[in-house]
Amino acid sequence: MPKDWMDLPRYSEEYINGVISFLDFAYSEGEPDGRQIQCPCKRCCNINWYRRDVVFDHLVADGFVKGYRTWINHGEWAIRMAVDDDTDDEEGAHDDIEGLLNDAFGDVSHAKGVTIGQNEEAKKFYNLIDGASQELYPGCKKFSTLSFTIRLYLLKCLHGWSNTSFTSLLKLLKEAMPDINIPSSFHKTKSMIRDLGLDYKKIDACPNDCLLYRKELKDKKQCRVCGTSRYTKNSSDNSENQPDKKGRPIPAKTLRYFLIISRLQRLFMCSKTAASLRWHYEERVKDGTLKHPADGLAWKNLDEMDEEFAKESRNIRLGLSSDGFNPFRSMNISWSTWPVMLMVYNLPSWMCMKPEYCMLSLLIPGPQSPGKDIDVYLQPLIEDLKLLWEKGVETYDASKNETFQMRAALLWTINDFSAYAMLSGWSTKGKLACLCCNKNTSSLQLKHSWKTVYMDHRVFLPMDHPWRTNTRSFNGKQDLRPPPPVIEGPEIFEMLQNAENVFGKKQSTSNSFPWNWKKRSIFFELPYWHKNPLCHNLDVMHIEKNILDNVIGTLLDIPVKTKDHLNARYNLKDLGIWKNLQPKEVNNGKRTMLAKACFSMTAAEKSIFCGVLKTTKLPDGSASNISHYVHLGERKVSGYKTHDAHFMLHYLLPIPIKSILSDHVAIPLIRLSSFFRRLCKKFITLEEIDLLELEIVEILCQLERIFSLVFLT
Repeated sequence: MPKDWMDLPRYSEEYINGVISFLDFAYSEGEPDGRQIQCPCKRCCNINWYRRDVVFDHLVADGFVKGYRTWINHGEWAIRMAVDDDTDDEEGAHDDIEGLLNDAFGDVSHAKGVTIGQNEEAKKFYNLIDGASQELYPGCKKFSTLSFTIRLYLLKCLHGWSNTSFTSLLKLLKEAMPDINIPSSFHKTKSMIRDLGLDYKKIDACPNDCLLYRKELKDKKQCRVCGTSRYTKNSSDNSENQPDKKGRPIPAKTLRYFLIISRLQRLFMCSKTAASLRWHYEERVKDGTLKHPADGLAWKNLDEMDEEFAKESRNIRLGLSSDGFNPFRSMNISWSTWPVMLMVYNLPSWMCMKPEYCMLSLLIPGPQSPGKDIDVYLQPLIEDLKLLWEKGVETYDASKNETFQMRAALLWTINDFSAYAMLSGWSTKGKLACLCCNKNTSSLQLKHSWKTVYMDHRVFLPMDHPWRTNTRSFNGKQDLRPPPPVIEGPEIFEMLQNAENVFGKKQSTSNSFPWNWKKRSIFFELPYWHKNPLCHNLDVMHIEKNILDNVIGTLLDIPVKTKDHLNARYNLKDLGIWKNLQPKEVNNGKRTMLAKACFSMTAAEKSIFCGVLKTTKLPDGSASNISHYVHLGERKVSGYKTHDAHFMLHYLLPIPIKSILSDHVAIPLIRLSSFFRRLCKKFITLEEIDLLELEIVEILCQLERIFSLVFLT
């Protein structure tokens, strides 16, 4: 279908007719127009679901999301079809299955016919590629056996065909066309997909997250920890297991593990990708700046720890990340599924975070978050990582046409604050929430707000800094304490050596853990983990979103979002500080007066603040349309996404603040914005990081002097 109209002005008749043709295509199956489809406008980005008339309005008002030229969310095939330039008839059309394989695994055409140096895994993969050239039937130019099978398998997945119906369809096709070259059953089709490296293992789990039914527990029918049945119960009779269509019991919970070893081996079967995996050693510019994980201390520490590992530049360095999401489009359904992703850091910085090189390793089912029991589900992944570190696996390198012993190591994890607690074992709630400060964390439980706040950042200032003796601007006390010592990995490893983990939703937490530890993380089973200088990272964009929520909610005095409210003022009264901001009761206690804070804005100033954000014009693709989240009538900003918060904090927030607020309030907020903007640059030096570390302490101390205590959560 021609799509030139998508580039025309949205008020033109051609564009409007094109939108109508798009909607006709999306509803081409004869579905009623009232059925909801994914809206591909710039605002919804194929996330929100609406009826036909609403989607039409969005596309005319906002246009299509950038780059959405193949309507894969609305029924258009993602597999590209190419047409020869020499002919215009249908016989010249053929499927680009080799291009599809190239997209997934890189340029593999060079390897046809090469057998020297290949191991069995490589030979099986290349035999599959050779099969892509087989005709579907004699004389067929449009499809090959592999492309037709993939298309058919895609239809099965999209429309929920059962395995039996899929096998019946294959048999019907072979009966109608005896010369057709396709698999005869679903299992043979799945075997072909498995050879592409797209297979996974199903591992049954206890519904209370106590254990996985694997190894010696593979044939057990009840959890040995909590006694819960492995299978779902029949709704009519709780004592019997509910069977599926084939009479087999249905597991109550199933983990899906995508084998990482074979997928890492696949990376080396493409010569271009295999060469890129040595980029960090052969082509990286070593000028002392930090612009790739290979420039960091964690990477260099791993090389010093194992010289044999460092000598082989093809050994893989990995990062791990996990977070929960709701797989259903209806957000009123409470469900939390947890994918565990792996990133390959050997690749250049412009490749390592591309979707095709981010590997889904585990899919942990819901409906609840696994919490600290996530270690139960990480077991198969950790076992493969131990194997990759201690022995390695034989791998064929297509760029050098040789086989080598590939090893791999996990550098760190990257998560938000809640997932940080799940993976590290340190509870990020309560009075000892900071792992860096550990037992010396400065925290305070507020009586009226029922929140724990983290303050006293003066301990990180130089000992001769005048703010250490300033009592009036802070909590009424001097602070001459030294910075808390940072706890090192070997010390944690030794501390938790004899602690016994207790997993399962119905099991009580063990009391054998010191301080704020809730478990001994499974990552300590990796021989090198406790020696890593940086095991767990916090995702900076989550932090930026939380900070911007606090700043905007407090400055605009948005209900529920503001950190300056009556209870916050009563907290000041209980602590006996900042008497000018403490609430005052008048009319014999019938009314409470709150003094205006230095950061409070008038209604006119709030309108100016929102007006600046509302009228801002942004470069295409830098962020979504932020004006949609600004409500001038209510003088509030809400509904923005994490990336929008990232952009607003870096570039937009300082503009209205500078012109509205007084300098002693505006300057710390502008410095905070500048801190994150410099921290998130594409490259940075160690000297700059040292300066930023000193600067953020001063900024936090300045914020302590301005905002109420609830702001410091």
